[in-house]
Amino acid sequence: MIDLRQIKIKKRYLLIALAALLIIFVMAVSFKNNKIQYVTQDIEKGTITQYVEASGTIKPINTIEVGTQVSGTVSKIYVDYNSVVKKGQLLAELDPSLFQANVDQSRARLLNAKASLSKANSTLAYKKNNYQRYKNLYAKNYVSKDDVELALSNYLQAKAEVEAARAEVSAQTATLNNNLTNLGYSKITSPVDGTVISRAVDVGQTVAASFNTPTLFEVAKDLTQMQIETSVSEADIGKIKVGQEADYTLDGYQDRIFKGKVNQVRLASTTTNNVVTYTVIISVDNSEGLAIPGMSANVSIITGNVKDVLCVSNRALKFTPEDNNQKYENQGIWILQNGKPQRFDVTLGLSDDNKTQIISKDIKEKDKVIISQTGKNQKGAKSSTKSMKRPPL
Repeated sequence: MIDLRQIKIKKRYLLIALAALLIIFVMAVSFKNNKIQYVTQDIEKGTITQYVEASGTIKPINTIEVGTQVSGTVSKIYVDYNSVVKKGQLLAELDPSLFQANVDQSRARLLNAKASLSKANSTLAYKKNNYQRYKNLYAKNYVSKDDVELALSNYLQAKAEVEAARAEVSAQTATLNNNLTNLGYSKITSPVDGTVISRAVDVGQTVAASFNTPTLFEVAKDLTQMQIETSVSEADIGKIKVGQEADYTLDGYQDRIFKGKVNQVRLASTTTNNVVTYTVIISVDNSEGLAIPGMSANVSIITGNVKDVLCVSNRALKFTPEDNNQKYENQGIWILQNGKPQRFDVTLGLSDDNKTQIISKDIKEKDKVIISQTGKNQKGAKSSTKSMKRPPL
């Protein structure tokens, strides 16, 4: 007869044995998963380039504002946008009729002043001789002293009239020259060789030169040499030096990278919304004629460049083993040697977004630098057996 009691006991021990095997298996897997493993990278030699990013606008190096010194109505325009002009070339004319009338009047007044001067000189000569004659007569007692004094007074008056006539001639000459100058100002000419990049007037328009000279044209002196005016923040301006190379892109040519050079770092600052920036001028070669005044440019100013130097990932500079609580004064990195992490002090050089130059006599190429670790130290691992329940007996 089958003993049910013995069967139940054997079944219970079998379950206990299976539970023990399961616990041993879970502990083995947990131990394996909690074992510390280090993620490393080979230290390699490479090139690191540091940039300061900025944005700016393409502008001609030298732009001349051509205005007018006199008021008047524009009667003729000889150039338009993009016209190539030479120095002295006629750009526009104001109606010259009023200026010519003033010149004609000035010439007439000058002729009249010269005639008056000639007449005054003749009178002076006569009264001078008359005075001399009276002096001689007085010496022979033929005339009185009063007659001599009257002749002298007339002579002196004639001299004064000659001086006044001369002054009038000078004044009328100056007026004529001024009106001739204004007549010349009615012809607007280019002061330099260049290209017209702006025209602000049309035929028939009246321009008034009262306190400020109105601008009629803008002439760019040389569009083959341009510049980019960029704004650099105060945090980066100390890195910028004259002569540094710069790469830049233009929105119209996004598939190309152009070259430039820092030409000027201006000391005057600009504050916008509590942000302080400085203007940096990048000179560029525009011999291809691709850059147009007013274009937006994205500039990367090269502030540092090193080649063939030891480099590590920036992640390596932040790594410290989890079980290491020691604090260090110097910057260091951890190298995996014989399966264990070893710390080495390093001096940092240039850095970019991904890697940093390191300087150390104890570290060489192909050393394995630790950038992270996986698993946990066994002392800190928690056993999963606490969550297991033993089957009931």
